[in-house]
Amino acid sequence: MKNQLDRRTLLQGLLAAGGYAAMPTMVFGAASRRRPISANEKINLACVGIGNRGNDDVKGFLATGLVNIVALCDTEIGEKRTVDSLLACPDAKQFQDFRKMFDTMGKDIDAVCIAIPDHSHFAVAMLAMSLGKHVYVEKPLAHSFKQIQLLMDAEKRHKVACQMGNQGHSEANYFQFKAWTEAGVIKNVKRIDAFMNSSRRWHGMHVDGYLQELLIPEYLDWNVWLTTALDHKYNFKYLNGDWRSWYDFGNGALGDWGAHIFDTAHEFLHLGLPTEVELTHVEGHDPYIFPQASTIAFRFPKRGDMPPCELTWYDGLKNLPPLPASFGGSIVDPTIPPPTSGKIEPKSLLPGKVIYGEGLTFKGGSHASTLEIIPKDAAKDLHLPTVQKTPSNHYVNFIRGCRGEEVCRSNFSVSGPLSQVMNLGVIAQRVNAKLKFDAKTNQITNHKVANELLNGVPPRKGWEQYYKM
Repeated sequence: MKNQLDRRTLLQGLLAAGGYAAMPTMVFGAASRRRPISANEKINLACVGIGNRGNDDVKGFLATGLVNIVALCDTEIGEKRTVDSLLACPDAKQFQDFRKMFDTMGKDIDAVCIAIPDHSHFAVAMLAMSLGKHVYVEKPLAHSFKQIQLLMDAEKRHKVACQMGNQGHSEANYFQFKAWTEAGVIKNVKRIDAFMNSSRRWHGMHVDGYLQELLIPEYLDWNVWLTTALDHKYNFKYLNGDWRSWYDFGNGALGDWGAHIFDTAHEFLHLGLPTEVELTHVEGHDPYIFPQASTIAFRFPKRGDMPPCELTWYDGLKNLPPLPASFGGSIVDPTIPPPTSGKIEPKSLLPGKVIYGEGLTFKGGSHASTLEIIPKDAAKDLHLPTVQKTPSNHYVNFIRGCRGEEVCRSNFSVSGPLSQVMNLGVIAQRVNAKLKFDAKTNQITNHKVANELLNGVPPRKGWEQYYKM
């Protein structure tokens, strides 16, 4: 017998003995257990999820020159999608199971980058934070409203630096929106139209249930890929980004792109959580996969001296928003990474937004794209404020946050409510109904099934402990 229990066995025993209240502080990490990091010292970073977007994050962190990537973890470690990251970090230890990674070398890790499917963000982030590790989590934060709330609470409890991976939140659009709202250029906004009308993986897809069970390949840890999600039979068409199509794993076009399009409006207009979410148009409603097109109206109440605001989301190839006559062409930002699947046609309406303020209308794109005042003549006599230059990109901002030198711009107190707004929109898509939401109680008051969906699905057996860390 082992002289010492491994951490997972210990956790299970503690949970059986009475849950979180019975867990000693030596088990769950906190600021007191964190390795002190000097101002010029590199951060020891572990990357969980190293294919597709995860590989972009590996390259982004390496480019800062401020990290040592000490561990790489992926449920398909060694397969084609992971090779670029493995070659870029030849000295990093390799793992297939994030739990074994923490068991084996937790003391050597300062921070974790999490770039895996939406449904599995939560378990990895909660374990990392409980061990006192700083976390960079790709958008959206998690799969359910409750998971997002627990991540927000854990950020405060464990006193770690946290960043959601909507990278435009550290670039030109962020600082421009901040300066223009503070100067009163953007004021009394009552309407925002946000849109993503490019093709998505599920467009043209028709299903009548879950996919046929296939033999699990030897190179894949299917149990760890599922994490807390409902048990599903394996099919390769759930992997490699195709999980985005399914309610059980992804958050659709809204969860994928909303955090890149209306993130700054949400923060600097202090939108918070809506009182109503209405699915005003839907094409191809399906209980398993996201609709072919949808229009969702989010109605936010008055905030201080700011008027009520309606933010309307449009997705689907032909479900275009109404545009001002002066809109002109789409804003193109060359820094936006291409999608791993689906296409953004150069001649089509690119992802973006129109913001209707008092006396001025603003046209915007996605990610770091800056706003334009339309028509252009409306800006000729304006004295626009000076906009601060970006002091640090999103990766550097996170690393400096780990060191205590900067505040993470998309920390969970900022990105959490944004992600919860998007989750409410996904619930409206799922139940095909108008929802009334009470932000004081975090309850949907007019639809029982929708209200239950706020909690997501109960975790599978053996994965319950992540909700109690």
